[in-house]
Amino acid sequence: MKTRVTELLEIQYPIIQGGMAWVAEHRLAAAVSNAGGLGIIGAASAPAEVVRDEIKKCKELTDKPFGVNIMLLNPNADDVARIVVEEGVKVVTTGAGNPSKYMEMWKNAGVKVIPVVASVAMAKMMERAGADAVVAEGMESGGHIGSTTTFALVPQVADAVEIPVIAAGGIADARGFAAAIMLGGEAVQMGTRFVASKESIVHANYKDKVIKAKDIDSTVTGTTTGHPVRCLKNKMTKEYIKLEKEGADFMELEKLTLGSLRKAVIEGDVTNGTLMAGQIAGLVKAEASCQEIIVEIMNGAKELLGR
Repeated sequence: MKTRVTELLEIQYPIIQGGMAWVAEHRLAAAVSNAGGLGIIGAASAPAEVVRDEIKKCKELTDKPFGVNIMLLNPNADDVARIVVEEGVKVVTTGAGNPSKYMEMWKNAGVKVIPVVASVAMAKMMERAGADAVVAEGMESGGHIGSTTTFALVPQVADAVEIPVIAAGGIADARGFAAAIMLGGEAVQMGTRFVASKESIVHANYKDKVIKAKDIDSTVTGTTTGHPVRCLKNKMTKEYIKLEKEGADFMELEKLTLGSLRKAVIEGDVTNGTLMAGQIAGLVKAEASCQEIIVEIMNGAKELLGR
């Protein structure tokens, strides 16, 4: 399936893997790229040289294009932005800020820049700044979220900008992919579905929680702080929401979640860890390889769109 996104990124299928902190490392990114999509290394808050090492390891596993996701609030963002250029990475996705200050450096190096946006206004701003495409991410997604649903956001962004739009949030199968295309997207970005992939380093306990999740099993923490995060319900989220209702300050809430994502991903602590996952977790029924996930979605989507 050819779209402006597949042409822009030189990939076979218009499927991009989300840049999930602790999850999106070199093995997962390489597996998605080798399967014909675009794998992403999530820089998160990692030291710059750790990101460089991840890039080098990814190159050893794939000769296909892959990208790096940079959280612009990360204190190491300046160094990571430079390392992307030095290592010849083809694509950068960005979140939590405006990448304008890096745009000239990236453009001169031939890097494709794709910011993640949660509003039409931000999409327009990113287009003016020189972005090559945008990821319009709805509030159904796991992790940090905006306030508009994918179904409402994607078509409005597609109408507002000339650059390609990549739909994200609540997409895990062929039906979601086909719907995203009909809404004006030219590719999709998926996170939760790849959490439960065979190549994902996520602890088996975490994967099992995603696979067994029902439609009502996610919740949102951090609404009072202005930094809402969607994750699966557990002891930690109940305590967090209880503290929010009691008026706890930001620092008290931060203490509760400090290191909690690592606890879940690496240690398999599904009681006190943060199990970031989207509302679509209820559609993830089994672990599968990245190749199997992408082929199944593309075959199903072609049939649906062909109707």
